[in-house]
Amino acid sequence: MFTDVFLVVHVSLRKALEHKAQSEEERLDGLDQSLKEAQLLAEEADRKYDEVSRKVQLMESDLERAEERASGGEAKIVELEEELRVVGNNLKSLEVSEEKAAQREDSYETQIRDLTARLKDAETRAEFAERTVQKLQKEVDRLEDDLLDERSKRKAINDEMEATLQDIVNG
Repeated sequence: MFTDVFLVVHVSLRKALEHKAQSEEERLDGLDQSLKEAQLLAEEADRKYDEVSRKVQLMESDLERAEERASGGEAKIVELEEELRVVGNNLKSLEVSEEKAAQREDSYETQIRDLTARLKDAETRAEFAERTVQKLQKEVDRLEDDLLDERSKRKAINDEMEATLQDIVNG
């Protein structure tokens, strides 16, 4: 009779510990999955950051070229004004050329404004991407710490189960 009660208690205790170990294992699996998802998000954020960074570099290059073209347009205007003084009889044709140059200058200024606005937008997006990467890295670090804690707890439970089983067997 006492042996039957002892066996029932032993079996119940073993089942409870096995159930707890299984629950902890499932939780660990969930944490592993969360860690993988967080790592994928971090990689995607890094990729987006790299892409934004490349776009910013391209925009900066385009801006430099636009400024060079604007400078070239301004130099052309100066040449046309000088030529206008020298060749008085071509006044009408030079006025048309000057008007076209002014339109180009306006176009260049518009392009510069647009490129500047896009550059600011790209910088803002890059800063946001950096903050996102930092947040995701913190989350990955936290999840890794949680995973290590849970593994330690699982090991302690397994050790306790082994000790309890040994006590019961030796008992």
